[in-house]
Amino acid sequence: MQASAQWIAVAVSGRLVGNDVPVTGPVVTDSREAQAGSLYVARRGESADGHAFVSGAATRGAVAVIVEHEVDEAVPQIVVEDSTEALGSLARAHVEKLRSGGDLDVIAMTGSVGKTTTKDLLLQIMSEDGPTVAPKLSFNNEVGLPLTVLLADETTRHLVLEMGASGPGHITYLTDIVAPDVAIELCVGHAHVGGFGGFEGVAAAKAELIKGTRPGGPVILNTDDPNVEAMAPLATGRVIRFSASGNERADVVARDVRLDRADRASFTLVTPEGEAPVELKIVGRHHVANALAAAAGALTLGVGLETVASVLSRARALSPHRMDVHELRVDGTDLTLIDDSYNANLDSMRAGIAALASIGRDSQRIAVLGEMLELGEDSQSLHQQVGALIADAGVDTLIGLGADAHYYLEGAPEVPNREVAADPQDAARLALEHAEDGAVVLVKGSFGSQSWQVADILREKGTTR
Repeated sequence: MQASAQWIAVAVSGRLVGNDVPVTGPVVTDSREAQAGSLYVARRGESADGHAFVSGAATRGAVAVIVEHEVDEAVPQIVVEDSTEALGSLARAHVEKLRSGGDLDVIAMTGSVGKTTTKDLLLQIMSEDGPTVAPKLSFNNEVGLPLTVLLADETTRHLVLEMGASGPGHITYLTDIVAPDVAIELCVGHAHVGGFGGFEGVAAAKAELIKGTRPGGPVILNTDDPNVEAMAPLATGRVIRFSASGNERADVVARDVRLDRADRASFTLVTPEGEAPVELKIVGRHHVANALAAAAGALTLGVGLETVASVLSRARALSPHRMDVHELRVDGTDLTLIDDSYNANLDSMRAGIAALASIGRDSQRIAVLGEMLELGEDSQSLHQQVGALIADAGVDTLIGLGADAHYYLEGAPEVPNREVAADPQDAARLALEHAEDGAVVLVKGSFGSQSWQVADILREKGTTR
């Protein structure tokens, strides 16, 4: 970021204490990431108060800090009422400045599943057209989104954003920071229904993205999801529909979808601009919808069809623990690890289990499932539904991890081997104990269930084949 401390103070309605120094480095909320010229934002977190780390940030090169009260450090301080809100205000002022002086477009997406993969695909496509900024990992909340926006500069042509929500009003807060020029609605699922007051609340929260899009901005909808299709009347601009099932109402569709033995899809991309073949490198049929969403977004922003299809055919998953397939040898046993452990809900579980059934069609199938979190009163039922999916997929061994994981087992009485692990280390041990040569192991669960640690343990113990 390039701005003076005084300009930042005005942007965040704060009070500058100290010299008006130039900020020339990144904006950070982790003092360990500070570097020469940085602005450090001291936030009060659940486990730590960022004000205690101002000195460390300054030592690493931060030239100014945003704080909620003055601290005893010799560094210029911008004092505000709420540091997190100040971070959002700074991002708002920054993107307004970039928009007024350049040719920046913003495309944002939301959905219960698929946001990060779609973001990764869009980043790779749009980077072919011009300098592009997108979130690292899943920076899609009131902290991650502003930090992503603040990475853009005068040379940035495209800004790709995820907008996540764990309750009503969260996406509205994000669109108030930066209203997208183009919005993508992926799907409405059962993710975190507990925080929304039910499934209808999830749908209403996802619709906040359309309401927050700039007037007249195009909206891209997954017409295969009736809850998304119902949002069409909210659009003030053009509605572009995509469909992985060949819905005749769609503008962008996949025709003749085929899967190879590694569950990678190839298809003909059909668009108003013409047709082109696509052969995805990422694993899982469900990524066809994500690829179509990315294609529709890129085409809407003027990228050519040939470029879109070419990049999709060589694109890879940039974010870890998302349908990463590894061929490993662990303790003398050859196995295939499907690491989709970053997050989970009913819809993504269904996709992960489908990949396990496809890749492991002729092999022993093992599922290590961390619990799905933030499901409220629906937790028992949804875990049992996943258990039923596991049984239908012919899984040989089911290992649950977490307080509600035993409901998986209750829903899958037909599975021969069913156990609940005490911790990630125990889950990895049980998986290896049951694994025969050639086994296919799916590891999946909500991030807080620590299922990703199981995948990491298996990878660390093994060698790549």
